Amino acid sequence: MKQLTIFLLACCTTVAATAQSPAEKMASTTMQLWPDTGDSTAIRWTYDEGVVWKGLEGLWYNTGDARYFKYIQHQMDRLVDKQGDIRTYKLEDYNLDNILCGRILLMLYNVTGQKQYYKAAQTLREQLKQQPRTTQGSFWHKKKYTRQVWLDGLYMSQPFFAEYASLFHEDSVFDDITKQFAAIEANTRDTKTGLLYHGWDESKQEKWADKQTGHSANFWARAMGWYGMALVDALDYFPANHPGRKTLQQILIRYAAAIQKVQDPATGLWWDILDKPNEKGNYPEASASCMFVYTLAKGARKGYLPAIYHSTAEKGWQGIQKKFLEVDASGRTNLEGTVSVSGLGGSPNRDGSYAYYISEKVVPNDPKGVGAFLLAADEMEMKLPGARTVLLDEYYNNEHHKDITGANTRFHYIWNEMDNNGYAIWGHIFKKLGARLDTLAVAPTAANLAKASVYIVVDPDNEKESPAPNYPSDADITAIANWVKAGGTLVLLSNDSANCEFTHFNRLSSRFGIQFKDDCYHKVTGSQYEMGAFTMTGQDGIFRNTKKIYIKELSTLSLSGPAKPVFTDGGHNIMAVARVGKGRVFAVGDPWFYNEYTDGRKLPADFENYKAARDLAQWLLTAPTK
Repeated sequence: MKQLTIFLLACCTTVAATAQSPAEKMASTTMQLWPDTGDSTAIRWTYDEGVVWKGLEGLWYNTGDARYFKYIQHQMDRLVDKQGDIRTYKLEDYNLDNILCGRILLMLYNVTGQKQYYKAAQTLREQLKQQPRTTQGSFWHKKKYTRQVWLDGLYMSQPFFAEYASLFHEDSVFDDITKQFAAIEANTRDTKTGLLYHGWDESKQEKWADKQTGHSANFWARAMGWYGMALVDALDYFPANHPGRKTLQQILIRYAAAIQKVQDPATGLWWDILDKPNEKGNYPEASASCMFVYTLAKGARKGYLPAIYHSTAEKGWQGIQKKFLEVDASGRTNLEGTVSVSGLGGSPNRDGSYAYYISEKVVPNDPKGVGAFLLAADEMEMKLPGARTVLLDEYYNNEHHKDITGANTRFHYIWNEMDNNGYAIWGHIFKKLGARLDTLAVAPTAANLAKASVYIVVDPDNEKESPAPNYPSDADITAIANWVKAGGTLVLLSNDSANCEFTHFNRLSSRFGIQFKDDCYHKVTGSQYEMGAFTMTGQDGIFRNTKKIYIKELSTLSLSGPAKPVFTDGGHNIMAVARVGKGRVFAVGDPWFYNEYTDGRKLPADFENYKAARDLAQWLLTAPTK
């Protein structure tokens, strides 16, 4: 016991309790302003809601608080019926603004598997198939805005287009998306400043359009904000080797350089008309400033931009909180300083002049501003990635099934899987802490383990799960053991006796003094979740911020040699750590941190599996000590 105590003091890292974040405060305002009443007549299918819901989605991932997910789902269910029909939506309007909420449909389908969301998303995909285009191939902003392309429309349509293509295997779509981003940049980019004009008219006949170039007359900040967010969000879904990925990154780099130059040096904010900071009537604008912060911070974190741009985002984020956040007498946090709308043409004619833009009303708590603030706040909680990579095995765990399109796809305990069976939430936690994620779909070797700080092997396949399961060979076990001795952190997550292959997996674990027993401990009947509860004391040195966790039907551990228990129950070893050479091994007999038990949707709120996942991730990312 004395030796274990020394180990705990040496290697634990405490995650301090934090006050409510800016995003959580704004989310509270959001749900007060636009409550979930269940009244379907009081809501319309518009992009305003979509950007707010995207912000709340990010907050759900950052906290594991299912209130945000449930709010989004309930609001969407007021608009989409069980057949997948969308209230108030008209495909024949060919309005790109109507596409944005499709991203929420895809998220809901990925999480729940409910087909009405997929069917509704198919409707939006059908709109894009029929959407009128310019001769260059760009979508018209709306049917009634003939031959016009606005920067706004790229955010409304292209991230959904890219995500849909990625999910449902429409690879040719990425060529289309690339061309549209490149075309609007070519048609609106000012060669002197690098800034982009709000819109472009192919006919050059609109009153707001330059008769030679077709572009509008001013650099409206929110239009550029929409465009930047569209770039970083669409890039998330581009195949790694698609040439369009480089094209979009080059556009983003040019964009970021131009945006950085017009950031107000004193406040860190951006003006409504970007190149006229000293013009009478101009003002720092909240929604655009939030969009630029989101774009630059995410671009830097994902490697789409040089890391230096994160400093630009940090300066902007400080300015946003100082300038635009106000707390009223009731204690509610409000966002000031968002222009309600700015457009081009229409009736009455919006001529695109400077006088027009500054004439539009500036209002508090506009949903476009609130949504952009939530997105920026979510992103600013993410750390820039450091040197540590978390490698998830996809060789021993190699299950496949047919998705809704009939394609054979990998599933079960993988990073990008958002339903109950995936590790999307745990992966997000690792990324939030500054780790890089990767997968290993081949046998481990010294070479392919060298890049990893943490290597996770979960629930290896048996013959029921895979027709030709990959079992750890002597060479695999030696490679893993040598990697651990050299300083690696190995995570072994088994399963209960009915769902796991023990014989071969125990050959690996036994190298570190750990044996998974062929048992099924902590059985739970139906929804009697308390049967699966464990109380954590914080003395294990890992779960320092977690009081109550849920694990059901796990295999217990037999320990010897270097393996020591870090959590026991009723004389059973539940979790163990083995220190071998410069490295260590953590083991528990359950996959545990899959989404079903971390995303907050299923378990009662007093269970803290999300906190436990964060505590373990923090510990795993802390360098092993002797």
